[in-house]
Amino acid sequence: MAEVQTNTQSGELSQRFIEFVMMQAQNAALFLGQIPNPQTGQGEVNLELAKMFIDQLAMIQEKTRGNLTNEESAVLRNTLSNLQMAFVEVSQQTKGGSVAASPPQPEAKAETPAAAEASAAAEKTDAPEVPPTESESRKKFTKSYGA
Repeated sequence: MAEVQTNTQSGELSQRFIEFVMMQAQNAALFLGQIPNPQTGQGEVNLELAKMFIDQLAMIQEKTRGNLTNEESAVLRNTLSNLQMAFVEVSQQTKGGSVAASPPQPEAKAETPAAAEASAAAEKTDAPEVPPTESESRKKFTKSYGA
């Protein structure tokens, strides 16, 4: 009887976790202009807020490493990867002009999240020197995704 109850609770927690990830992703998509603003009906871009939600998901991924089911891990990994790619595309479009009128850039699709992290690390040369563990932690949570 205890196994059934534990499995039921575990399944519910897994579903809640996936719903939480999807809610964070939906917020990021809203600020990337992929979902219309419910009040205006128009897509609006706020890269700072989108980056905040993406960074929160990256933090959740790091903090829960080894503690997720395969399904939870896959949902989080795929969601985060898709949002990072969308962030790169939108940030490149906003540099070139209007977001709504610009089609997706082919070179933005070719860039991987790892490449975005590498370019972000290359841009961060003005950061103060800190001990390796703190520096390593700081790099993980202050990504620029090419912005």
